Amino acid sequence: MEFSLSTFVLEIINFLILIWILQRLFYKPLLAVIDRRKQHIDQSLADAKKLHQEADELRGLYENRQKLWMQEKRAALNALHQQIEAERSVQMDRLHVELEQERQKAKVSLTRLQQELQQQAEKQALQNGARFAGLLLQQAAGPELETRLFAMLIDHIEVLPEACNLYLQMLEQKKTVAIKVASAYPFSTELRQQLEQKLGSLINTSTAFKYYQDSSLIAGVRIDIGAWVLHANLKHELAGFAEIAYESE
Repeated sequence: MEFSLSTFVLEIINFLILIWILQRLFYKPLLAVIDRRKQHIDQSLADAKKLHQEADELRGLYENRQKLWMQEKRAALNALHQQIEAERSVQMDRLHVELEQERQKAKVSLTRLQQELQQQAEKQALQNGARFAGLLLQQAAGPELETRLFAMLIDHIEVLPEACNLYLQMLEQKKTVAIKVASAYPFSTELRQQLEQKLGSLINTSTAFKYYQDSSLIAGVRIDIGAWVLHANLKHELAGFAEIAYESE
């Protein structure tokens, strides 16, 4: 095979044309695509790095916020515990005060109840003593004792208090004054006359005497003049003695 220079030159020209075509139509666009792809990859890497940094920052902020939240939570729990403890202490103090007040009230009530029971027992004892004395006196009483008590009543009428005299003066406005006379034993005519004469001198108006017998008086007299009562009998004297003895305790 013979070497042809023209053929060799043409081959070189064709190769150079092919290289120019490849570089013009294929290599430069390929490089541009590769460059754009590289730029895209670099941008993606930069964005990923940026996102990673932002994620790290957010994680740091979250961790810090979580630490702060835990601290705030512990502080709030401590404050709540302190408040609960303070309120419990206040309530316990108030409860102690109220319990002490109730205890004092119960003590006072118990003391008052004991005093009332003691007073009732003493009063009952005095009343029983008065009844017992009444029974004894009832056995020993008689018309003679009643006459002496009547004499005491007559003497008492002569020195009446001012209030009694004023009441008797008020009775003068009535036409007739009803006077009830009760006695343990039948009243003799002499005693009736003596009583009517004495009261008649005090009451300047017509009087109507009514006599009746009341054995519960034991011995003595009871006189009812309207709302005013005069008595000198063992029943009332014993009851008055019991009251006076009870009040003096």
